[in-house]
Amino acid sequence: MDNKQLSKPFVGKPVLGIESSCDETGVALLRWDPDAPGRGLLAHTLYSQIKLHADYGGVVPELASRDHVRKLLPLIREALAEAGLTVQDLGGVAYTAGPGLVGALLVGASAGRALAWALGVPAIGVHHMEGHLLAPLLEEDPPEPPFVALLVSGGHSMLVEVKAIGEYRILGDTLDDAAGEAFDKTAKLMGLPYPGGPALARLAEQGQPGAFHFSRPMTNRPGLDFSFSGLKTQVLLAWQKSDQSDQTRADIARAFQEAIVDTLIIKCRRALEASGATRLVIAGGVGANRHLRSELAAAGEKDGFKVYFPRLLFCTDNGAMIALAGAIRLASGQHQDASIEVRPRWDLETLPPA
Repeated sequence: MDNKQLSKPFVGKPVLGIESSCDETGVALLRWDPDAPGRGLLAHTLYSQIKLHADYGGVVPELASRDHVRKLLPLIREALAEAGLTVQDLGGVAYTAGPGLVGALLVGASAGRALAWALGVPAIGVHHMEGHLLAPLLEEDPPEPPFVALLVSGGHSMLVEVKAIGEYRILGDTLDDAAGEAFDKTAKLMGLPYPGGPALARLAEQGQPGAFHFSRPMTNRPGLDFSFSGLKTQVLLAWQKSDQSDQTRADIARAFQEAIVDTLIIKCRRALEASGATRLVIAGGVGANRHLRSELAAAGEKDGFKVYFPRLLFCTDNGAMIALAGAIRLASGQHQDASIEVRPRWDLETLPPA
């Protein structure tokens, strides 16, 4: 990261955050204040491409990139109007630089970097998963490091030891399908509409307890890694052998969700024990799952650890988490040169301290 002098160095002014890593275009404005609820969040807007990709049953990268191009500038204008600001009020720009879809990332990075260059303010590329990891800091009762973070989304199931912001150690990672990916694929094989994960979670509420039982993958051996591809296969076989009625679909959905949630909780308990931490952060799209939230809260009360969740709208991809992560790093003096660089694959452990 280049810390050269800029014409308008960051001095705590509003930061524009841009998220465009996959199928949601998020924009937010935040004036970094460590002591303020919401950390000084001024405005946030979000556009989801769910309808665009629904006919294909999944994200089409080229269509995602084109839609980011169409939506990004109108969303920036909308956020500025909501906050009562103009671009001249900005003190810095933060954008998702990775990981994610390369074309989608380039849309946000190009717009963010160009705007920062035109205004003479610093810009910084943010790690998408660091954004998720720090999202609970937007709440009124934010966690203080050290803590363990469970990052669960469509592409990631990861346990991270957080000693300080920017000091991360990956304790466990996904070996194949992430939890959110397993939700989506399982829903699709049972004929549920896109996006499958939320639809399956809603259906699970109608399932009968104990009608089906699936294994808790990799919990009968030491370690903190995740693997959900075998669980998906178990569900497929159970579905193919069943009467495929609506009630059976709900029963399987319930048993599948319970297997995922139980597995995540077992691994979280192990990670807390291994690290000695007493605080657990849950972030990422699967963090919005109501069953996971209630079961983890109950586990925390039983075992004596505190669980922190971002509010539901900040579980999925959003600009506020990018603005927050970027503002923290800009406040520490970090920023980047004028080149436009994205990293579709990016190891969280390589980030510098903030």
